[in-house]
Amino acid sequence: MRDDDIQTLDRPAGGHRPSRQATAPTPQPPVHPTWLGPVLLVGIVLAALNLRPAITSLGALFEETRTGLGMSGTVAGLITSVPALCFAVFGVTAPRLSRRFGPAAVVCAGMAAIATGLLVRPFATGAAGFLAASALSLAGIALTNVLLPVIVKRYFPDRVGTMTGLYSMALAAGTSLAAATTVPLTAALGGSWRTGLLLWAALAVIAVVPWLPIARASRRQERAAASASGPAGTVRADAGPRVVRSRTAWALACYFGLQATGAYITMGWLPQIFRDAGVSASTAGVLLAVTMVMGVPLAFVIPGLAGRMKNQGAIAVTLGAFGLTGYLGLYLAPAAGAWAWALLLGISNCAFPLVITLIGLRAKSPAGVVKLSAFAQSTGYLISIPGPLVIGTLYQHSGGWDLPLALMAGLLVPQIALGVLAGRDRTIEDECGMRD
Repeated sequence: MRDDDIQTLDRPAGGHRPSRQATAPTPQPPVHPTWLGPVLLVGIVLAALNLRPAITSLGALFEETRTGLGMSGTVAGLITSVPALCFAVFGVTAPRLSRRFGPAAVVCAGMAAIATGLLVRPFATGAAGFLAASALSLAGIALTNVLLPVIVKRYFPDRVGTMTGLYSMALAAGTSLAAATTVPLTAALGGSWRTGLLLWAALAVIAVVPWLPIARASRRQERAAASASGPAGTVRADAGPRVVRSRTAWALACYFGLQATGAYITMGWLPQIFRDAGVSASTAGVLLAVTMVMGVPLAFVIPGLAGRMKNQGAIAVTLGAFGLTGYLGLYLAPAAGAWAWALLLGISNCAFPLVITLIGLRAKSPAGVVKLSAFAQSTGYLISIPGPLVIGTLYQHSGGWDLPLALMAGLLVPQIALGVLAGRDRTIEDECGMRD
């Protein structure tokens, strides 16, 4: 069935016959088991903690991994580009899988895929096997990236900002934890890069545990709701607007892509910027950690604030202004004000929890959220792929950071404008409805 043949949960069909769907704000059953809320809370936090260690733990041991597996420079470059590509490709499949199995079951499978990939890849004997295992983990991350906002919208519809802040904070904590502790833990356990990478599989295995009962309960509720309502009243999980027709959806997708571009450039190149300015390698690493750690408290504050506002454009402008100031500081006095610039860029990179919150706010129903989340994240990650490569090329051919920094700052200008558009108080259902 095509999208335009299906009515959303919030809009009556054609204005002629009344629909029971139109009176239900979400497809969830009215009553949940009493244990479900606390277990969901734990499950969401554990899932978010596992959305980046597969990437940042490898980054910390990349040189050792390359040497150990005998990777060529081309293969190594491919591996650094795989995360964004997998997020884009596998994220597109999330809505179809969610319709077929339910979002909770797909998140459970995503956690299992992350754990399996992390368990297998340290034992790979060649680059191909290592790449395949990494891709399995990244596929699980991509599905969970898309569907966590849907879980929040479905089970915590009145606390979208707070819950988004909680899992954004957990995501930032997992990112920072893996980046900061992988190397010292590896050294403490004998120095093998295989042991260092294998450590993070334990956290992923733990994250699977709460999602098993969540997925079972979710499937039981969906079957009970379908049975009670009958064929005429069954709420279709694939109900939702045709997202590509929404200007807000495109604004969100492009905003997501530009903020991801800035984040990947920062993670990949900020230490080199500081080192080229005369900062020691160890201090440059600490400065990057400071930038990343800023996301932990702000990832909780920003979504809560955004959830209480009708228009979130002011937050996008503020975050962009911090970034512009940070890049200007890097251009004028990279070493003298290094700590200040690291802090400012850390604040600017908190555009991620903002855009995740906006995905939950710009759609009325879980059906709309799943499509908007998949579209915005998949399109956004595709947009982000060239950024770090372009910056590296400019750096190599210009022999310095003036041109790359100018481009980084320049990208923030459309990012701010898109954030203002995405922050307007409207939903994709309303926009698609106006075009029907």
